[in-house]
Amino acid sequence: MIKKDTNPFFENRLNVNRRYFLGKLGVGLGGLALGSLLMKDLFTGSPEDIASKIQVGLPHFAPKAKRVIYLFQNGAPSQLETFDYKPLLNKMFGQEMPESLRGGQRLTGMTANQTSFPLVGSYFKFNQHGSSGAWISELFPNIAKIADDICIVKSMHTEAINHDPALTFMQTGAQQGNRPSMGAWLSYGLGSENDNLPAYCVLLSKGRGNGQGVYSKLWTNGFLDSKHQGVQFSNSEERVLYLENQDGLSKEDRRKMLDHLNEINNMQFEDVGDPDIKTKIEQYELAYRMQTAVPEITDISKEPDSVIKMYGPDCLIPGTYASNCLLARKLSESGVRFVQIYHQGWDQHGNLVNEMSGQAKDVDQASAALVQDLKQRGLLDETLVIWGGEFGRTNYGQGSLTAELYGRDHHPRAYSIWMAGGGVKPGLVYGETDEFGYNIIQNPVHINDFHATMLNLLGLDHEQLIYKHLGRRYRLTDVAGHVIKDLIA
Repeated sequence: MIKKDTNPFFENRLNVNRRYFLGKLGVGLGGLALGSLLMKDLFTGSPEDIASKIQVGLPHFAPKAKRVIYLFQNGAPSQLETFDYKPLLNKMFGQEMPESLRGGQRLTGMTANQTSFPLVGSYFKFNQHGSSGAWISELFPNIAKIADDICIVKSMHTEAINHDPALTFMQTGAQQGNRPSMGAWLSYGLGSENDNLPAYCVLLSKGRGNGQGVYSKLWTNGFLDSKHQGVQFSNSEERVLYLENQDGLSKEDRRKMLDHLNEINNMQFEDVGDPDIKTKIEQYELAYRMQTAVPEITDISKEPDSVIKMYGPDCLIPGTYASNCLLARKLSESGVRFVQIYHQGWDQHGNLVNEMSGQAKDVDQASAALVQDLKQRGLLDETLVIWGGEFGRTNYGQGSLTAELYGRDHHPRAYSIWMAGGGVKPGLVYGETDEFGYNIIQNPVHINDFHATMLNLLGLDHEQLIYKHLGRRYRLTDVAGHVIKDLIA
């Protein structure tokens, strides 16, 4: 029996009395209630499951955006033909680029042996648009109409000079493989808003220009659980391959089969304790639920004519960029956390004028329509839309300098992207390059900074979104990056 201390300050020393206990109990119950509302399955499962749900699935602070649609222009569109107007290059057409501009920058193998680096201005006209007076190429008349809704960043830069490492860097925060992609990090950090759909979906399309390949390592889960990997939609009538039941197998039979399979997998989990087994069970269950959800999401027959007209007639053809933009809106509207569109065909080392004209025509209307569609539905404020490639293009020409045949090589030092919605300042032009369009002279934004800012908009501190793997703490921004607060509304 514990002898009671006769000191009147005994309870205070323990810091426990009835009033304190009941007060703290009320706060605790309130927190539990709030947690159950924010995460409806918070208290299902083992104590270990509950602990993991508390660690991830909730933002670090109030988010401005809930989800992302990334319109990735694969192959790197030239900033000098899109959003970075440099009239000096037209005046100095054909003249040698000043050696002082290069500053020892390495070149790709495609132009390293050139004996001359003649400056080449854009063949296309530029005009100012919106309240900011943003310069936008005539190639993008529809994007020009939404100039007051987008934020153009003209000072992006990277270290990678070739497509594979540059693509990997932009998508995963590292130039080498086996790192989780942006969508996987968001799935890990925030979870899904819809139990019947993946948190991360990938859509592919190919334009009329010279294409660079895309590969599954760009939407990989890396060392995260495999449930965070991007789910690729196909361009066929069966938008998610191997999702439908085989002939002769009913939905009821599929349910019975999964129940028996889950029993076997749970028995194996009890024996070996491998967490991948639990992940496999979750994936089978998600696929079963997707059998109903995916056909409904991918069916555009109920879209009004005004929406079809907005995106253009190509949106009726599965696998086109326009179709994928419309599908991205439907997926995002249904709670998919991260939708990634890869549109191939932007690698213009030659024949730039003809190829970029076709490429721009493929993406201009649908890109602008996506922003307008989200806005009219009241979804733009909570959806971050990103448009851009993996690096920029040189101010000097590659190959023939005739208007029909000139091209541009890779240029990692400066390029342009734009963003819309999701807490980004609309109508802003951020960053500046020199008059030759070669080096950044104001407000540089590195890929790590871009990732940090994107995570911040989603309520995540990039320094706290961490996963421990092989004894090291990894994050999307690696050991760098800072939030560009000037971009945030």
